Amino acid sequence: MGIALSVVIPAFNEAGRIGRTLAAVRSYLVDLPFASEIIVVDDGSRDATAARAREALAGFAEARILVLPENRGKGAAVKAGVLEARGEMILFSDADLSTPIEELGKLLRPVREGADAAIGSRALPGADIRVRQKGLREGMGKTFNRLVRLLVLRGIPDTQCGFKLFRREPALDVFGETSTCGFCFDVEVLALCAKRGYRVEQVPVVWADSPPSRVRLLRSSAEMIADLFRIRRGLRARGKGPATRPTSPRGR
Repeated sequence: MGIALSVVIPAFNEAGRIGRTLAAVRSYLVDLPFASEIIVVDDGSRDATAARAREALAGFAEARILVLPENRGKGAAVKAGVLEARGEMILFSDADLSTPIEELGKLLRPVREGADAAIGSRALPGADIRVRQKGLREGMGKTFNRLVRLLVLRGIPDTQCGFKLFRREPALDVFGETSTCGFCFDVEVLALCAKRGYRVEQVPVVWADSPPSRVRLLRSSAEMIADLFRIRRGLRARGKGPATRPTSPRGR
């Protein structure tokens, strides 16, 4: 039997919680009626992330730990994992499981019904935000999303939720072209989906802030804004402007 689902988890200095995360993911996957694999991408961690991941996944037949030689950023780690995935569907999930792995069922439904991708959203009616971010961080996130819609991609109020599921072919097609190594990679991925006509569904999900965050307010925000302009230039270099709305919100 082939691999139906690959779960890609990027991790940087996550030794303190990667074991709990992988235990939860592993427990969920063994009860699914199809074969799955777990790919942890250690993004040049300086702690024991890779060792803790190996311990947590011992005995799980379809598990791999990819160790990048240096810290390149979340986008680079997710891309490495996606391009190594063998599944017919590919999920990437944040290492903190801010969106619980049990929410996968909500994304599987639209993909099985023909969508090329389904992305978790904290901004749609029906989303369940159980622990909010601190005021300044949440405000800066909303400002960033407004900039995304203004400069690059219309129609997606939350591009940054770290819980996205793709069919294999669109995932390999789009991630094979991405060049954004940092946190703004989601925007580039979704903009490329729009340009290529892939059908993306937005799905409201459960989400809880899970500090500490790897996003540093000033430094990361400046880098993400710079990346937005670089992505915009890349789209224009292809002779096209900002991407139009590529999605269908899927309420619950």
